[in-house]
Amino acid sequence: MTGASRGIGRAIATRLAADGRHVVAASRSAGDLETLVSEIAAAGGSAEFRTCDVGSSEEMTGLVESVAEAHGRLDILVNNAGVTRDGLLLRMSDEDFDTVLNVNLRSAFVACRAAARPMMRGKFGRIVNVGSVSGLTGNAGQANYAAAKAGLVGLTKTIAKELGAKGITANVIAPGFIETDMTAALPDAVRQQVLPQIPLRRFGAAEDIAAAAAYATSDEAGYMTAQVLVVDGGLAT
Repeated sequence: MTGASRGIGRAIATRLAADGRHVVAASRSAGDLETLVSEIAAAGGSAEFRTCDVGSSEEMTGLVESVAEAHGRLDILVNNAGVTRDGLLLRMSDEDFDTVLNVNLRSAFVACRAAARPMMRGKFGRIVNVGSVSGLTGNAGQANYAAAKAGLVGLTKTIAKELGAKGITANVIAPGFIETDMTAALPDAVRQQVLPQIPLRRFGAAEDIAAAAAYATSDEAGYMTAQVLVVDGGLAT
């Protein structure tokens, strides 16, 4: 899985390992991944890490193919890598738009394309793409991020249709406001503005998203595909 070094990605990796999955955690740098793998091992789980620039098609493809080759199979793919370059439409540069689309959407496309062949050979696969409620509702100051996450929904639904006959499911998890390093940096005034819009009146935990990912990648979810699991405390209703 990509974007595994912290926040939601770290929680998903930890949960899947606790459920008995062997986790291959990937991110740009090794530091946090080493700690994650050590913690999983200490808890009795199985994991390894690999570094990868998800913005590079060559590195992303090589990562997925090497994992499948090393283990003789690839059952689960979780695309969680993401960046933000927020700004109002009139001030947003081409570079900031392209960077977010490349990391948040194109990297998922590349990973899914690479994962399709080993999953088809195994006649089994669970693809989970981590999106956002911003991709469903839009969000001022996030034209690039919302576009990428909306594109992820279309990509996932298409993959579900193309690969379903091979026993492969593809779903999106769309988190709302989750307590991560990113939301911790929000000014208190913004938090107080957002909270009344959430029926549960609180931000979610990374473990809430991990629970959804655990289900979406399980055998029990074998008849669920092309779906968007919204985990946002009711924000997008």
